[in-house]
This record gives sequence, C-alpha cells and structure tokens, in this order.
Amino acid sequence: MKIVFFGTPWFAAHILDYLIQQGVVPCAIVTKEDKAIGRSSKLVPPPVKQVALEKALAVPILQPSKASSEEVEKILAEYDADLFVVVAYGEILRTNVLSLPKKGCINVHASLLPLLRGASPIQQSIIEGHAKTGVTIMEMVLKMDAGDIIRTAEVPIAEQTTAGELESALCEASCPLLLEVIKDFEKGNISKTPQNHEEATYVKKILQTDCIIDWSKPAKTIHNLVRGLQPRPGAWCEITLNNAQKRLKIHKTTVVDRQGSPGELLEYSKKEILIAAGQDAVGVELLQLEGKKIMTAAEFTSGISEFKILT
Repeated sequence: MKIVFFGTPWFAAHILDYLIQQGVVPCAIVTKEDKAIGRSSKLVPPPVKQVALEKALAVPILQPSKASSEEVEKILAEYDADLFVVVAYGEILRTNVLSLPKKGCINVHASLLPLLRGASPIQQSIIEGHAKTGVTIMEMVLKMDAGDIIRTAEVPIAEQTTAGELESALCEASCPLLLEVIKDFEKGNISKTPQNHEEATYVKKILQTDCIIDWSKPAKTIHNLVRGLQPRPGAWCEITLNNAQKRLKIHKTTVVDRQGSPGELLEYSKKEILIAAGQDAVGVELLQLEGKKIMTAAEFTSGISEFKILT
C-alpha cells in the first residue's frame, strides 16, 4: 500500500521511525520548511526530515510553504497514494488534498476525541487537571479534528506528570495503534465511529500570556499549569530582585496545605520555597531566573537573595 506521510515535530518523527522499523516505508514525506535556529541563523531541518535523512530513505521529501496549494496538489497526485497519514504536520489540509488518496486520509490526534480538539491537547489535558487522556486515530475531514474515530488508546495522567512526559507516553501508545490501523486499511477492514460533536471541547495554541502564573488561583491550578507547560514554554511570573524587575520561570512544584496572601513568600530557605496562592500554597522545587540555569530550591536560595513576587 502506498502511503504519503505528513508530519513535522519530534512526536511525528518518532512515529515515522517506528513505522519504518516495522517495514512501512512511505512513498513520499511532507514536512515543514527548515528553520533558522539560534544566533547563527543556521537552517535546521524539522525532526521528521532528520529521521528520513538518517534512514537514508530513497523517497521524496517535500517541504512546501502551503501543502494545499495547486502546485503541491499536482505533485501529490502523481504519487497515486492509497493513504495519507498525518501526524502533527502543522497545517490544516484542504479538500483538494484530502480527496487525493484512494482510501482516505487519517490523523493521529493526542486526545480522546471529541475532547480537546485543536492545537495543544497534551498541555491542556494537564492544565485542566484531567486524570487521563489518550490518542485517537481518525478519518480526516475539512473541519478540524471532527472526523470519524477509527481507533483510540487511553493513557493515564499522574499527579506529577509533565507535558513532556505525557507526550512521550502518548507517542509510544500511538505507534502500535497506527500500525494496526494501516494494516486494517490494507485488508479493507476499517470500522469508523462518528464523533458526538455536542461533547466536543476545543483548545487553542498556547501563547506567552497563557504562561503567566496568577497567584490568586488555587495552588492546584498553578501546579497543573506549571507541569502542563513543561518542558516548554514554561510557566513564569514577574519578581523584583535587588530593585530590578525580573522574569522567574517555575519548573516543578507541589501543593502544600498553607495559607497566606496570594503571591506572598511564606518560606525562603535551603529547605524550601513556599509561595501562597488563592487556596493553599505552592512549593517550588525547580526554578530559573532569567539569564540563569535551572536550579533546585536549595541552589537558588544559596545564591539569590529573597525576592518579591509582582501580582
């Protein structure tokens, strides 16, 4: 069966690598353009392209600015594909592309649809305090994440799970699930279940403003925000230190049964950093002052004088 694989970041690259190891080699790969990274502005290929190059795949690698353009549509049509497999590609595909493969287009989405449709399901599942999430393989339609469900797999979320850890777990769950679906397409043995659109929830792309800690919120909410934004982009607040305003990222927290005024520094010692929230308090275990490395509470308090949180 001829497959065209669409994907860009690490999540998609890991799945592509798994498929190749299982003997499922796409006839073409579509990924986003190389990006300039760092001060040198050196162009770096996206992870999916890196995997293809490392595997020395003798297949075309397309990197269009718009995959649904007429020019790219004509190129894709030449591959006469049976199936398009889309994993975190980074662009909404239009009808002209979705209608090309004989058996259809499928997408791997990192939530249990119809919950958490949209751009940030992994982060938001933690930020919203869910106890579980999962992956859904669905048929692609023009409306975002609204196609019929083909297969799902649940993944639990523990109290300290970060978005990075959850992403890895979801990726591992996706690999064998996608392989099963591809084999079912080969056999012509696909069953689909329509989504209940009335139960759909939506999540948007995370902006820098979404990363600001609101100390008037309960400590549990702040704890979920911190781990939901780990390892990137990170939750942060503004502080004053030595009469200067600085940004402080908080990387790891716990919830502590203590009360105080929101943003009040309740404890600041080598033993612990404790900050009052709207309900309970936040124990800070890992933190990072702008321009500095990530430090434990003990390392931080040893080198930096007590600060004041701006609320």
